[in-house]
Parts: sequence; C-alpha cells; structure tokens
Amino acid sequence: MDEDDPWLAPDKFYHFVFCFSLTFLFSTLASFSPYPSLRSHSISVGSIMSLLAGAAKEAADHLGIFPSAGASFRDGVADALGVLVASRVLSLWRKFSGRSTGDPDHARRVLPV
Repeated sequence: MDEDDPWLAPDKFYHFVFCFSLTFLFSTLASFSPYPSLRSHSISVGSIMSLLAGAAKEAADHLGIFPSAGASFRDGVADALGVLVASRVLSLWRKFSGRSTGDPDHARRVLPV
C-alpha cells in the first residue's frame, strides 16, 4: 500500500488545497449569514462543511464514482490537515484584525450622545 499511496504525492497536495480552500469558502459564506450564531461560529462551520466534503469525496472514491485508486486514509489525513491549517489561519486573522467574532456589528463602538 505504501508504494501505491505515498504521503508526498501530488494527490495529497490536491486534497490539502481542496479542503483548505473549502474551509475559507464556507467560513466566509457563514460570516455573511443573517444569523448571529452562524457568524460567530463561522470558522467551525467552514471546517465542518469542508471535512464533510472531503469525506463525501472519499466515499465516492470508495464507491468507484470517480476514476481513482479508491478511498485512502492518507487522503483523509491530507483533507484534515488542510482544514486544520485553514482554521488556524482564519483564527489568527480574526485575532489580529481585532474582530473577536464573525459578527461585524459586534465590534462596532457606540459613542454616547
């Protein structure tokens, strides 16, 4: 199995980039939600949705829907690493941009009149 599914293969990079990008996409979409709870948990929502997409892709590989060698534990690890790195980048971005939540109205200061 090790020869058929190496850790450092282009396929693993594609899995990493796919889940990394989906985490950003789903997190951004959740941050524009009209629901405050989705906005405040946008990174978690993006991470979960991306992991579900990666799992769905592996399930489709296992069923033979896509032309591939089948489902792979190593592909799943690459998916999880992509989500982990993206969620960490998003958390750091949120921390250093001064926004403690995904809700832009939450950080707005109101001056007394």
